[in-house]
Amino acid sequence: MLYELEIERNKKKSVWLVVLMILFMTVLGYFIGLAAFKKGSDGLYIALFALIFTGVWALISFFQGDMIVLLLSRAKEIKHDDNPQLFNVVEEMSIAAGIPMPRVFVINDPSPNAFATGRDPNHSAVCVTTGLLNMLNRDELQGVIGHEMTHIRNYDIRLSVLLAVLVGAIALISDYFLRYMFFFGGGRSRDRDEGGGGQGQLIILIITIALAILAPIIGKLIQLSISRKREYLADAGSVELTRNPMGLASALEKIAFSAKEHKLKVANRATQHLYIVNPLKPVEKKVSGLFSTHPPIEERIKKLKEMANLSAE
Repeated sequence: MLYELEIERNKKKSVWLVVLMILFMTVLGYFIGLAAFKKGSDGLYIALFALIFTGVWALISFFQGDMIVLLLSRAKEIKHDDNPQLFNVVEEMSIAAGIPMPRVFVINDPSPNAFATGRDPNHSAVCVTTGLLNMLNRDELQGVIGHEMTHIRNYDIRLSVLLAVLVGAIALISDYFLRYMFFFGGGRSRDRDEGGGGQGQLIILIITIALAILAPIIGKLIQLSISRKREYLADAGSVELTRNPMGLASALEKIAFSAKEHKLKVANRATQHLYIVNPLKPVEKKVSGLFSTHPPIEERIKKLKEMANLSAE
């Protein structure tokens, strides 16, 4: 089945993502060591540090990345008695998807939105805002939860959390290096101490600065490109689970309209790709640019309505 293929693809992508990020951070660390310190051997020490740091960070993001995201989002876990309808809908959709019941969290914010997180279906969570709960009827809520349940079933959640945390680590180290170069002048002391080789050091410095500037941008582009593709598949998965394309279509229309007035306060650039609708730029233009985390919402609604017309025929 299609979703089984997506599960295998996402598992493989997660492994390759971690490997590539670790290698890239090691190379970046090596050049930082060459550019910022006096001895050439310092590059190897910094590369080793970057290798260990990224490896540990990858383990943390794998096992605790979901809790980091929920903590950053100020989400509060709730039980059945806190919101019976939400719990019943999550339970229904988890049974339809054939996965264990995820934990349920709520963000106290009037902006309507939702996301799923975790490392696999056995360790997952669904999070919605109070604005979403107050705005949607049961069919619309089913559509949104079906969308998020598809992310869990397809292992999109693992890929998304790894992307958020590892891309954040690259941005952190790159920013630290650029600040160091700005305030302390980096490798200039090495030029003075060694006398010659100034031209070689200048080339290393230029390469390092270029890597430090481009690394977060490239990482973000990878993150956003993957996120856009996942959204269309999750919309289709929601229709498969609910058998009601108009439930999600109506929910997206309401969310897009309300998000113009209410910005989700707890959202940031590291977590924006997780949400069902971009909380920072909720209504995208029809042409989805390189830096858009989601496909255009008009296109998503259009495809859902086409599905509804096909099912009605």
